[in-house]
Amino acid sequence: MSPNGSDRSSRRPMRRKLPQVLTAGLVLATASGCSYNWEDFPRLGMPTPVTEEAPRILSLWQGSWAAALVTGVLVWGLILWSVFFHRRSRTKVEVPPQTRYNMPIEALYTVVPLIIVSVLFYFTARDESKLLELSDKPAHTINVVGFQWSWGFNYIEKVDGQPAAGPEIPKELDAIPDRFHKDFPEGAGGVYDVGIPGTRNPQNGNPGPTLWLPKGEKVRFILTSRDVIHSFWVVPFLMKQDVIPGHTNAFEVTPNREGTFMGKCAELCGADHSRMLFNVKVVSPERYQQHLKELAEKGQTGYVPAGIAQTDPARNAEKNQL
Repeated sequence: MSPNGSDRSSRRPMRRKLPQVLTAGLVLATASGCSYNWEDFPRLGMPTPVTEEAPRILSLWQGSWAAALVTGVLVWGLILWSVFFHRRSRTKVEVPPQTRYNMPIEALYTVVPLIIVSVLFYFTARDESKLLELSDKPAHTINVVGFQWSWGFNYIEKVDGQPAAGPEIPKELDAIPDRFHKDFPEGAGGVYDVGIPGTRNPQNGNPGPTLWLPKGEKVRFILTSRDVIHSFWVVPFLMKQDVIPGHTNAFEVTPNREGTFMGKCAELCGADHSRMLFNVKVVSPERYQQHLKELAEKGQTGYVPAGIAQTDPARNAEKNQL
């Protein structure tokens, strides 16, 4: 048998199997999609946003996917066009004409990626600046303290029934830079909650301490660490920020949906990193104030140490950011 005949005979079994392979792939695709909620598809894997700021992040995510899809369709189209329209003819075996040093084409595939990256950079920088923008007087300020292997929450609040604090900043909050102190509520004695890896949410049994937030009111998070770098990530906030020893990060959100949501450390911080879980419970403002009173009644007044103190130059090095 000729070599060509052998090639033709070897292709036949593959052609017979092709419909079977395609059918199996279709069955797998449809079977795996039975439990998928198609209403979630526009979010492209992102959870449902629960803050007023999160849709901005979701929009950036969706726009990036749209740009990637357009680029992918263009590249796949060029590849398929080359494969089908420039394949070797069965009757002609000579090498087809080669294209070299085509300056317009080379300029095109150099400039187009630069334009794509520049556009993505612009929208990313625009949204990041907006998301990290801090208001003059947030309704609530909470100091999130990361430590191996759990979380502490200092509610910098004036709790009803609690004696007003003096004008001096408590020594436990010394690690927080001076630029944040001016926005602390006057006379805020504060309450706190702190967890260990074995702490459980009493309502649903989820691991980790529970951070309470009021619905519809702006909350500023001031992030400090006692030891190594952690990362504060509330999954349906659609954003996270590093918790760095000797450096203070901050951002603000306005929760707009009640419920209990999952949070975790998103920075590999040591042996028990996977146990650094917490919960976020969004409730009405009235229930939030009641929870603060309950913490005070338990004797959890004042604050837990915020973290590693910053040097004087570092404490005020970022004034221009506010």
